[in-house]
Amino acid sequence: MRDSYGIAGEAAEFAEFKRSGTHPDVDPESEGWSGWVSMVRAASARGVVMRRARIVSEPVTDYIRYEHAGTVVNIAAGELVRWLPRRQASDIALPGNDFWLFDGRVVRFNHFTGDGASAGPEMCEDATVAKLCASAFEAVWERAIPHEEYTV
Repeated sequence: MRDSYGIAGEAAEFAEFKRSGTHPDVDPESEGWSGWVSMVRAASARGVVMRRARIVSEPVTDYIRYEHAGTVVNIAAGELVRWLPRRQASDIALPGNDFWLFDGRVVRFNHFTGDGASAGPEMCEDATVAKLCASAFEAVWERAIPHEEYTV
């Protein structure tokens, strides 16, 4: 849900994107994507549907342009991705942190520092929290624009 992140492992690639205007690695078969792509493909083969929704401010930041350009790999791996302009999310009760929801019952919150560096994850199995996250995600998903139709 952030408009920029400061993930150390992405710094060189993001700097290259800002310099060139193109994402330096959009090959789903590249080494940099191998772990993620193989995990998504294996999950998809088991019938798991992986959906990702991103809430963004407009006009978008350079980091969101970078994410958008790299999302072709997520799609190629089998993820479904949608984008929701932040102005369209004002009436949705959202958790305070980025999260992943697994099987509607386990939430992994991803915490970040003020400058966007990872502050570590937190796992939560509280049914009330999972319900809030599921409800928020479904509301965002319903309004969001499919990746193929969203332009930055």
